[in-house]
Parts: sequence; C-alpha cells; structure tokens
Amino acid sequence: MSRAPQKRRLETRAKLLLVAQEIVSEQGYSGLRVEDVVARAGVAKGTLFSHFGDKDGLLAVLIGGEVMGQLDQIHGLGSPESIHDLTERLFVHVDFVAKDRMIFDILLRYSGATGSETNEVVAASFTRRCDLVTGWISQMQTAGTVRTGLDPEFLAEGIEAFLAHVLAISFCMEHELRDPKAALPPFLHAWLSP
Repeated sequence: MSRAPQKRRLETRAKLLLVAQEIVSEQGYSGLRVEDVVARAGVAKGTLFSHFGDKDGLLAVLIGGEVMGQLDQIHGLGSPESIHDLTERLFVHVDFVAKDRMIFDILLRYSGATGSETNEVVAASFTRRCDLVTGWISQMQTAGTVRTGLDPEFLAEGIEAFLAHVLAISFCMEHELRDPKAALPPFLHAWLSP
C-alpha cells in the first residue's frame, strides 16, 4: 500500500527543513549549501526547489521560524516597565540577526518592506513584533514611562526603523559604531523618553 502523495510531500519537506537546520547549527546560515542539504536528505535538487523555490526561500522559512520562536520567548517575559527593559527584550532579535549578515539580508528582503519578494513567516514576524511592541508602548504610555501624544503603533514602527538601521551599520565596514547593542539604546531613549 503506497502512502498518499500529500503525506510524502509533507514528510520530504520536514526532512529538508530538519537537515537544513542541522547544517545551519554546524556551519551557520551563510554556510548552508543546497548541495549539502539534498545530499544529506537523499533527494534531488529539484525536490528542494519544488518545496522552497531556491536556497533563499529555504533560508526564509528557517530564519522566519527562528524569529517567531524569539517572539514567543520575549512575549513570555511580560510587558517591559522601562525603556531599558524594552531595549533588553529587543536585544534577543539584535543578537540573532547580528551574528550573520545572511540573516539580515533574508529578513529585509522577504519582509515585503524592500520589494515584491515576501515570505509569509518572515512578513508575519515583522507584523507580530510591531504589534507586540505597540502593545508594550501603549501600556508604558499609560504608566507614564514613555512619551505620550503619539500613536503607539507609530512609535513601534520607528523602533523597527532603528533596529534595521543599527543592524545595517553593524555590517558596514566604513562605520565606526559596529556594535548594534551599543547603537540601539540612544535611539530608543531619544525616541521614547517622555
């Protein structure tokens, strides 16, 4: 008795993701090669391309899933009580993205913010983080720990811009301030202080 084609397809996709994650654990996102994934998974290149389009599509699924897991983690910490606490929660994302330029490139490209290429999980992670930060800012406005008079969503979108900025300059060889964790707090304090 043969298995249904859909079940086989889902099993193959899961295997490709598992193998790719193992390779990323060993070599980082920049070290992921299609040839290595298909060899370990025991499938043809065309199979990987059928599931993910290309290597970047596979990376988008892996990276988007990691970001969603981080969002679960920081959401579980509860609402920040200060700008410092908010900044510390964002450092989870900064630490992840800053370790590999490929992560930054994939997130930026597949978020939908820079062009027509999108990945559902990556785009959803941006929206979810913005929604989470919007909620935190709203609570912090009520508590008087951040500026009022501006919509919390507007302030959260500004934070997204600052995150992108400090991460981008961290990969710029010409910029003196290459530590995004050092660069982010002054922006957030200037943007959010009452």
